[in-house]
Amino acid sequence: MRRMLLKSGVCGSAAVLALVTSPVAARAAALDPRIDLKVLVVDDGGPATGAITAELDSAGTPYTRVDLADSGRPQINAAFLSDTVSGRPRAKYQAVVLPNDNPFGAGSAEMAALATFEQTFGIRQADAYTYARPEVGLNYAQAPGYIGSLDGTTAQVTSAGKTGSFGYLDGNVPFEDNSPNVSESYGYLAVPLAQQQAGATFTSYVDAPIPGSSARGSLVGEYAHDGRRELVVNFVYNQYQEQYRLLTRGIVEWLTQGIHLGADRNYFAVHVDDVFLGDDRWNTSLNCTPGDVDCTPGGGATPDPIRMTPADAQYAKQWSAAHGLTLDMVFNGGGSEDYKAEHGGADPTANQLIADKSAFRWVNHTYTHPFLGCVQDVSVVPWKCSTDASGKIQWVSQADITSQITQNRTWANGKGLALDNTELVTGEHSGMKVLPQQPDDNPNLAPSLNATGVKWLASDNSRDPQQRQIGSALTAPRFPMNVYYNAGHATEEVDEYNFIYSSKANGGSGICEGSSTTTCLGAPLDPQTGYTSYIVPLESRIALGHALSNDPRPVFMHQSNLAEDRIAYPVLDKILGDYTSLYAANTPLVNLRLKDIGTELKYRAAWTAAVKNNQVTAYRIGNTVTISSPNGTQASATMPTGTTQSQVLGSTAFGTAYAGQLSGWTAPGLLQASITLKLTTQATPAASTATGPAPVAAPAPTLRVPSGVASPVPAGPGDTVRRKR
Repeated sequence: MRRMLLKSGVCGSAAVLALVTSPVAARAAALDPRIDLKVLVVDDGGPATGAITAELDSAGTPYTRVDLADSGRPQINAAFLSDTVSGRPRAKYQAVVLPNDNPFGAGSAEMAALATFEQTFGIRQADAYTYARPEVGLNYAQAPGYIGSLDGTTAQVTSAGKTGSFGYLDGNVPFEDNSPNVSESYGYLAVPLAQQQAGATFTSYVDAPIPGSSARGSLVGEYAHDGRRELVVNFVYNQYQEQYRLLTRGIVEWLTQGIHLGADRNYFAVHVDDVFLGDDRWNTSLNCTPGDVDCTPGGGATPDPIRMTPADAQYAKQWSAAHGLTLDMVFNGGGSEDYKAEHGGADPTANQLIADKSAFRWVNHTYTHPFLGCVQDVSVVPWKCSTDASGKIQWVSQADITSQITQNRTWANGKGLALDNTELVTGEHSGMKVLPQQPDDNPNLAPSLNATGVKWLASDNSRDPQQRQIGSALTAPRFPMNVYYNAGHATEEVDEYNFIYSSKANGGSGICEGSSTTTCLGAPLDPQTGYTSYIVPLESRIALGHALSNDPRPVFMHQSNLAEDRIAYPVLDKILGDYTSLYAANTPLVNLRLKDIGTELKYRAAWTAAVKNNQVTAYRIGNTVTISSPNGTQASATMPTGTTQSQVLGSTAFGTAYAGQLSGWTAPGLLQASITLKLTTQATPAASTATGPAPVAAPAPTLRVPSGVASPVPAGPGDTVRRKR
């Protein structure tokens, strides 16, 4: 070009501009658009859109929320949705979530702008909850059809769903029915229109039988029309319900075409505390536990500890191998030494566990399990912190804390137990704040953690749920289970459960009385059958809910629950059995050890902060995804199978396989400032081929949201997540 101009001499400015800009304009028109990896959520304040934003938050997927109730909200128009960057068309959002198929009203310019945007850039739209009607490719829910409660319904993933975005599910999608007195689900079962508009199709991904008919009605399906793709969801839900937890991954993967920031996995780890100790036993007459500071023995009652036998230890090994789940044995070596001193110098249970040591993971629980917070004054019930003459709290010393950590390590090393010395679980999570008696951490805890190199410290999620720094350590919260430390027999568990959750009139503690948000027992459970019929299904449902919530936090039980009646196993068997019946083999439960759980939470906190502070930029151009985030921050992403990460020289694998996708944490390679991911040709979304303006749907009618969705119904006692809502 430059030589031609020189040979031609001085040309007019218009000619020069024509020569320079025409090829540029032509190239710009042919450029692949830039698609920013961010989701647009138009929110009406309902539980369905709230559930989707909760999933995006949990996974670490960036989104922009437009609150329809905010009079100062931005208007959704062409400039809000797209622009041009360096001559290249840019879609500011990779997907759109609407509360229904048209929340703006008839003839809305905003809906028209969205339709054109989706058509132009090939952007997908999810209708979080909408009515079955022709505007979304379905018949009205009649002849055949159904409108009403879906409580207790078992839906199915269709063959199209299994080969598409819902292929991580095994088939069944059960709808919760936690309370017979409350409507918890509501929806519309309808069949696709027999005669769709020209070029339109409806593909059902999840359906259920229509009552009184041999037909099946769609609950989740794709309506393809006018160069757009719309995910039509015909039932309402909240973020805690099992049916939504099962489907949320597929909704997000369909929306984003399997290419997005953030990741979602199902986690399950089981910590067994007090290994080598004996746990004090619940007394069914006293309604307390002799040996505890708040139980005054009467009638000659004495502590009657529960401790695993060698047969219990062998069973734990066999169970773990049979179920493919490694138990974390959280141990106190001093318990074995005390047992030997009391029983003539031998500890067969310890010998068996140590012989099978490679079958388990081992975590330091301190040597003798003392309380490591303030010095307890147990002369009063409940106990209080002891103070000196000046009123200053007396604390367990740094030397005592350090000794408890190091003595247990020394004992373990002598037995050949493989420890990670960066992990620690203190007895009763002590040393950390305990409300109301001890509102602050023991000031001697952090120096002890520093001195012993502890980096990951377990905390109790029920009282300290957020990861926080204590000296050199970050906490890793754990979920307690209502399978009690002081119960070895099912009848003891039921008796204590009845006492805690029954009314005073029924012989219980009455802690539930006067609360409108707590689900407790209407009548005491049968001592012989209550564990199997009520506690096992309830506790397994609560624990499975945690596992399906993209939450790596472990549950913790106690060695006493592996002894005597072995009451832990029915709960664990049901959790694992239910999970296997719901998920395909490509979506296993992820079983992390304590330090990896802590690391996952640490990475998430940094990533979430970067996303919320708008410090993350990510986009796709053709088959190339570029991610930029603050230096030192691990980036989270989910990509199609076959994706690779480009390096200065060559490429490396990206992520690990899960649920038919690749996902994981990653960072720029050597000498790189950003992350570059390459998709395969098959996984690269096709450019939009739609032409002409897209029709705008009629406004959706008012949709019913039952009380059990608007205010989630707790599964039962112990379901603290829903009770807080």
